[in-house]
Amino acid sequence: MSFNLILFYLFAAVAVGTTLLVVVQSNPVYSVLLLIGSFIGLAGLYILLDAPFVAVIQIIVYAGAIMVLFLFVVMLLNAPREETVRARLLESGPVRGIGALLAMVFAGELAWALTRSRTLASVSLLAEGQAPRSYSVAEIGERLFREYAFAFEATSILILVAMVGAITLAGRKARNG
Repeated sequence: MSFNLILFYLFAAVAVGTTLLVVVQSNPVYSVLLLIGSFIGLAGLYILLDAPFVAVIQIIVYAGAIMVLFLFVVMLLNAPREETVRARLLESGPVRGIGALLAMVFAGELAWALTRSRTLASVSLLAEGQAPRSYSVAEIGERLFREYAFAFEATSILILVAMVGAITLAGRKARNG
């Protein structure tokens, strides 16, 4: 077996294993920490696919920013263990049916999107008569900050407003409670 194949199995096992542990974990803080492990496994798979930019974004955006925000919210709200919530949800039969229906709809959408994206990519490349162009991390960064600078700034303001709102609501709850 080649070294890349061994790394693939290792990263895939980390991603799948930690994702399964996220689902079965009853403590929300541990679930968030395990989700970071899952994102790291996915970043390793992106590196093996020769997509370093996506791997770095996976670590910085998801494992860094989003998970810190999740952890902050979970600890701020002092979320209880999930046994009580899970017991109440499993008692109601319609919730399971709706969940199964949504899972089937999601699987159908995913299959449609995967077949559609391959078809569109091959048709557009064949129509232009050229091979796909790959960009370096520097070229992607330069293009993002030149063409999409407003989107980055708007997103940062939106996240800042959300954090201020969460802190304000938590402070109000602490004063009243």
